Amino acid sequence: MFGEMIGVWAMCLWEQMGQPEKVNLIELGPGRGTLLADLLRGSAKFVNFTKALNINLVECSPTLQKVQYNTLKCEDEPVGDETRTVSKLCGAPVSWHASLEQVPSGFPTIIVAHEFYDALPIHQFQKASRGWCEKMVDLKEDSSFRFVLSPQPTASLLYLSKRCHWTSSEELEKVEHIEVCPKAMEITEEIAERISSDGGGALIIDYGKDGIVSDSLQAIRKHKFVHILDNPGSADLSAYVDFASIRHSAKEVSDDICVHGPMTQSQFLGSLGINFRVEALLQNCTEEQAESLRTGYWQLVGDGEAPFWEGPDDQTPIGMGTRYLAMAIVNKKQGTPVPFE
Repeated sequence: MFGEMIGVWAMCLWEQMGQPEKVNLIELGPGRGTLLADLLRGSAKFVNFTKALNINLVECSPTLQKVQYNTLKCEDEPVGDETRTVSKLCGAPVSWHASLEQVPSGFPTIIVAHEFYDALPIHQFQKASRGWCEKMVDLKEDSSFRFVLSPQPTASLLYLSKRCHWTSSEELEKVEHIEVCPKAMEITEEIAERISSDGGGALIIDYGKDGIVSDSLQAIRKHKFVHILDNPGSADLSAYVDFASIRHSAKEVSDDICVHGPMTQSQFLGSLGINFRVEALLQNCTEEQAESLRTGYWQLVGDGEAPFWEGPDDQTPIGMGTRYLAMAIVNKKQGTPVPFE
């Protein structure tokens, strides 16, 4: 369902662009490729759209590239003396790149970044008597790790200064901690530059806040929260995304750029018609499939624990519809993208 809705958004943007014959569809951090596969399956019958696609996956991991290759039902086809990779889900060519800047430019662009920003490295700062100090990791006498405050200013303070410039003094007075993600600022600038020059837009969906993020870094191991410094490297780390920082980073690139949102994921998917899609799917499925659909739907648009759940308490579906936010960065000449009107 989710991938299909992202496909609806992408097709609407393509139509707003005037249905160009070639368009770069780029996904940042595609994971196993599930979202993109669902997007392509859902849009396969819209032949003019899928025929225009050049699919580009920004992925560094060779292992995940192989998984994505299989998920997208890719095959290698001979083209003269060379070969090209094609997704049999829609017949579109597929290529992999280590970074966004490696993706060929010159075509209108649609970028999808779902749960991409939350995995980027952050810097944490704490207010002290001598000003803002960066939190660092130090060793105790027993060789275990601990957090300490930097004794001297660090290079990352330049990014903190930039973030504070975008914030009112009243908001700054209320916080004792600030998280800054320099990589998010840099990637957003790259996205905005690409959209400014080539046209198109980007959709960013992640969990976060439309304002300063204070102390959100968390570690999860085997589906449970653990201490950040407990056995480093064995847990998945993530942090809330600062959508206000993304907005300012994009707007500073060019006057051609317009940023819309964020709105909640629930509002975004609801406006695109996910409820009608669920109702249609429920007409032709088993009871087991129906339960899976209702659970998935609640996780996407609900808020908190599912009221209909009758299974084990430790498996209660948690709705993320208000925790996740959606934001669009577009070239102004496209107009306002759906559903941000």
